Amino acid sequence: MSRHPEVKWAQRLDKVFITVLLPDAKNAKVNLEPEGVFTFSASAGAEDHLYELKLELHDKVNVEESKINIGVRSIFCILEKAEKVWWKKLLRGDGKPPHYLKVDWDKWVDEDEDDGGLANNFDLGGMDFSNFGNMGMGGMGDDAMGEFDESDDEDQEVAKPGKAEGAAKTDDKENLEEKKEAASST
Repeated sequence: MSRHPEVKWAQRLDKVFITVLLPDAKNAKVNLEPEGVFTFSASAGAEDHLYELKLELHDKVNVEESKINIGVRSIFCILEKAEKVWWKKLLRGDGKPPHYLKVDWDKWVDEDEDDGGLANNFDLGGMDFSNFGNMGMGGMGDDAMGEFDESDDEDQEVAKPGKAEGAAKTDDKENLEEKKEAASST
């Protein structure tokens, strides 16, 4: 009996990111069909359990332009959409998504915030992904993918121009007055 690996996904106007989280996957096979059928199989774990996955995606994809990297901890795929439109969900049908499918909040961008820039920042190390269909790739390692550029700016609070300067001046005046009072009281 096969198991399902944990899968994370995110999208942009023109792409869908799928990450299959399966450390030390052996004999990983990935297939993508133009109709939007994504299949995956591999064995992993101390007992070499079989993991399989079939996702019927919301819409069609461009197989030739899609990319994949099989690393030590995960299998990362960038699927090019056939049409540049936002999908309301990842999978076809009206049913509830499977429990192993989760949103990848690290890569998620809302539709109104998508400028296409972040999707182009993924460094795939110059690897040739032209033979995406029916791949039996393995052992590429995490180094083939490089590090994603993640901005530290997301966690910083940005003040509006004018207010930030005024607030800083007010804080400086208050600190100066406190120092004067402390100095005069001694």
